[in-house]
Amino acid sequence: MLSRVYKSTGSWYITKTDEGAIFNARIKGVFKIDDINSTNPIAVGDIVEIEPEKDNSGNAVITNILDRKNYIARSSPHHKMQHHIIASNLDQVMLMVTLKEPKTSQGFIDRCLVSAEAYHIPAIIVFNKTDLYKEKEMMMYEKLEKIYYKAGYPVYAISMKANENLGVIKSLLKDKITLFFGHSGTGKSTLINYLLPQLSLRTREVSNWSGKGMHTTTFAEMFDLPSGGRIIDTPGIREFAIDDMERSELSHYFPEMRALIHACRFNNCLHIEEPGCAVKDAVEKGNIYTERYISYYNILESMPGNNY
Repeated sequence: MLSRVYKSTGSWYITKTDEGAIFNARIKGVFKIDDINSTNPIAVGDIVEIEPEKDNSGNAVITNILDRKNYIARSSPHHKMQHHIIASNLDQVMLMVTLKEPKTSQGFIDRCLVSAEAYHIPAIIVFNKTDLYKEKEMMMYEKLEKIYYKAGYPVYAISMKANENLGVIKSLLKDKITLFFGHSGTGKSTLINYLLPQLSLRTREVSNWSGKGMHTTTFAEMFDLPSGGRIIDTPGIREFAIDDMERSELSHYFPEMRALIHACRFNNCLHIEEPGCAVKDAVEKGNIYTERYISYYNILESMPGNNY
């Protein structure tokens, strides 16, 4: 029997069949999947084969995991050499961003986008809490909107408090499996409460002393939308490390750079000091935003083996 993983709590998994049957499932034996060195063998979004237990208890055993269409992962906070798979089999990522209470850095946005690009998952950027924006934040939003629109990303501005553009977001989610992603405090749980008011997910204020959002979600969890589609809520992520990627690959995950890399003189160009670099030329001419190039450079510098 095939079933989809809706929630993982470590050793037990909540799964749901297409017919709506829900099971508490556990793993049978040890799984090694696609040579992925991960801390969690099964992730939310995985499609698994299960064998229901004969006592009609609603429990089941997971006997196999079907191949993943894609997945998105981050460095494990406890095991630096391993991944933690956040979710799998996604149609899109919705990156929730705030410019105030808390402020999302452009570096964090770009790291998330690189990760989505690396796993071939389309990304949508949603700027929340526009009701808090004053002149400085509006200028910043307008600048970032231009930067990401030019890079090829859909950008939307919403306000949960003022009920702004929420219908547009609803339409973007229809019939898709969407991962909600971002810092704690950016409004992921509030948006899910709007979409599914019966859930009453906990929300908490932004921490006064740090300006960072407080974690309200402990485990990733999938929810069905009444209008069609599924959303996955995730624990808020404070930092997002890029790993398991060659330095020469990084520019492939900046769409505006990817379009130019074949015009560079050297096919292993890192776009730093090499002569005949089409990417640097585009930055100098204003065809690639300097801010994105700086993000690229900073990520590259943080990767192993950064001796140019």
